Amino acid sequence: MKHTTLLTVVVALSATLAVNPRAQQGAAVKAFTGLRLIDGTDRGPVANATVLVRDGRIVGAGANVAVPAGAERIALTGKTVIPGLINAHGHVNVPDRDLKTYAAYGVTTVFSLGGNDEGKWTALRDGQSNASLNRARIFLAGPVLAPKTPEEARQQVAANQAMKVDVIKIRVDDNLGTTPKMAPEIYRAVIDEAHKRGLRVAVHLFYLADAKAVLDAGADFIAHSVRDADVSPDLIATLKAKNVCVCPTLMREVSTFVYESTPAFFSDPQFLAHADMQWVNQRKDPAFQAKMAKDTSAQQYKKALEVASRNVKKLSDGGVSIAMGTDTGHAGRFQGYFELMELDLMAKAGLTPKQILQSATRDAARCWRVDKELGTLEAGKWADFVVLDADPLADIGTTKKISDVYIAGNKVSR
Repeated sequence: MKHTTLLTVVVALSATLAVNPRAQQGAAVKAFTGLRLIDGTDRGPVANATVLVRDGRIVGAGANVAVPAGAERIALTGKTVIPGLINAHGHVNVPDRDLKTYAAYGVTTVFSLGGNDEGKWTALRDGQSNASLNRARIFLAGPVLAPKTPEEARQQVAANQAMKVDVIKIRVDDNLGTTPKMAPEIYRAVIDEAHKRGLRVAVHLFYLADAKAVLDAGADFIAHSVRDADVSPDLIATLKAKNVCVCPTLMREVSTFVYESTPAFFSDPQFLAHADMQWVNQRKDPAFQAKMAKDTSAQQYKKALEVASRNVKKLSDGGVSIAMGTDTGHAGRFQGYFELMELDLMAKAGLTPKQILQSATRDAARCWRVDKELGTLEAGKWADFVVLDADPLADIGTTKKISDVYIAGNKVSR
C-alpha cells in the first residue's frame, strides 16, 4: 500500500480545485451527513457529524465539515459510524467469496496469516488501493514455514519474500503434545533471515515459555493467546519494551468445542445470511457432535479459553497492545460473524467497549503498520467504515446491528 501524507493530500486537492473549481463536484465526492462519529482515535464521539470522501479517501470528518456544491449526499441521521474492523489474524481461502463475506460483517481489512501462496492473493492486495474497491482489503503471509533445519529456514524465508508477502508466519506449538515443536535454532534462523530481508514474523504459539523464548529471538507479533498459564509480569514487560502486539483469537478456542451440541448462533439470521452451509450441516450432524463431546483436545481447549480470557485482561491492564483477531477461515471458524463474537468475548474478559473497538481498528492497524491509511476515520485515510443502528461504546454487542458497510466510500453488498 502506498502511504500518502495528509499534507500531500491537502495540497494536491487544493491545487486541483484551484485549477478547476468544478473538480470537487460529481460522484467522486460523497458527503455522509447527520451521523454520530466515533473516529477510532481518543477523541470522544461527535454528534451531527459529516464524513466527506473524495476518490475513496476521507477529506474531512467531524463537525462543521463544509460540503461542496454538487457532492453526492448520503444522509445517516440517527446512525453511528465507526472505522471498519480489522482482523489481525484471519485466513482467506477463496478470495472473491471470503473478502466479500468479511466485508458484509463490517470487517473491512483482514491479515491472512498463512496458506496464501498463489498469485491471485498478491494481485488482490496490489490492486486494492483504488477508489472503486467494494470488498475487504487483504494483507498476507505466504505458506506457514515448517523448515527442518536452519538452512531450510533461510531458504523458505527467501521463497516467501519472492512471493511478495507482507509477513512471515511460523508455528511454535506441539498441538497439546501430539506433534513435534519447532526447535529454537530453527525459529531463530527464520526470524533472523526475515529481519535481514525487512520482513516481520508472526508466531503461532500456546505456551508461556515459548512466548518468552520467541520474544527473546525477536518475534514481531504473537498470533494467539498464551493458554497454558497466566501471563507473567516479565512477559508483559518484554512485550511492552519490544512493542510487540498480542492477538488473542478467543474464538479459535470456542471453535474447538462449541459443536459438541448445536450452538445458538446457528439459528441467527445474521449468521445464516453468509454462513458456509456445508460447514453448518457437518456440525449439526449428531455423530460429529458426539465425537467432539468425547474429544480430549476439545475439552483441553475449553479450559484453555478460560486462561486466554484472563490473559487478555492482564495484558491489556499491563499496557500491552491488543490486536483483535480470530483465526477464522478454517472449517467451522466462520468469517465475519466470528469477528463480532470475538468482540463479545473480549467484553466478557473484562475489556471496555472503547478498548475493544480500538483493538479492532486503530490498534490493529498500528500493530501491522498500516495506520497511515487505515484504522481511524481521519483526513487522508481510506473511507472504510461501518454504519451502526446503536452505540457500541455503550454495548460492544451492538456492532452486530449493522445498517451498512462502506469501503473506499463504496457501499458493500450485504
